Amino acid sequence: MHRSRLAALVIDSQVNDTQTAVDFWAAALGWPCRERDGEYGHLDTPADQPDVLVQRVAHESRVHLDIETDDIDAEVARLAAIGATVVERFPRWVVMQAPTGHRFCVVHPQRRDFETASDINRWP
Repeated sequence: MHRSRLAALVIDSQVNDTQTAVDFWAAALGWPCRERDGEYGHLDTPADQPDVLVQRVAHESRVHLDIETDDIDAEVARLAAIGATVVERFPRWVVMQAPTGHRFCVVHPQRRDFETASDINRWP
């Protein structure tokens, strides 16, 4: 058995510096940035909601989802069985594509309450 759930909405931003993008999305959504480095801005979302990250990327700007899991290989296999394909594997996450063409990532647990949350999906 493994567990998974929606971890984050990631706002991919094709920018030279994330400062302007983070500032815009923090003001637009009403959540200040709680952590920032050169590549990411992590907005201070309520604990019961998915994280919102602003990420600097080389590809066109878009939004993608992160699905967090305690077993990346099992979750990738489950998603592949329902039609997703693997785009690229990294040491800490896997980029996948849904049959609809949407890209998303399968990642290790990200949200602070993953181990104790009641909204976790449990898969055989």
